Amino acid sequence: MAEALDPAIPKRVDDLACEVLQLACDRELSLVTAESCTGGLLASLLTDLPGLSHAFERGFVTYSNDAKHELLGVDQALLDSPGPVSEPVARAMAEGALAASKGDVALSITGYAEPDRESGLPGGLVHFALARRDGRTIHREERYGDVGRAEVRVKSLQTALEMMAQALRS
Repeated sequence: MAEALDPAIPKRVDDLACEVLQLACDRELSLVTAESCTGGLLASLLTDLPGLSHAFERGFVTYSNDAKHELLGVDQALLDSPGPVSEPVARAMAEGALAASKGDVALSITGYAEPDRESGLPGGLVHFALARRDGRTIHREERYGDVGRAEVRVKSLQTALEMMAQALRS
């Protein structure tokens, strides 16, 4: 059980994190995260599990557009249009995280935990991308609804871990 995040993290999410880390360890692969709306929660979860956390290589918390550009190399034109919460930016974040690390698998999360007044995009809209050094980048979009910041973040953790587990199983 994740010590620092217990009881905030549901058991199903904690179990998925254990599975992801065990799969990564078994395959001698290292994991990287690039997070925006989750603010580093995925990295925190993956480093909170004793005996398995060595599979985590590093994490990037890139909440601002400047951070996405400066740390992950996301093209400013993508951040301007279609915007930071989009498939192209999620893909660029995951690929940038791989390029800026020694990891084998990178997962990015970018979304709106609450409705965005400026863009008019709904709360609960989240884009994920998973990039592998030895493969292509995959994308997933989720619309969790305007269920609140905490619920969007927990649902995002579950989706991210499901994507990582699926990639590591194949």
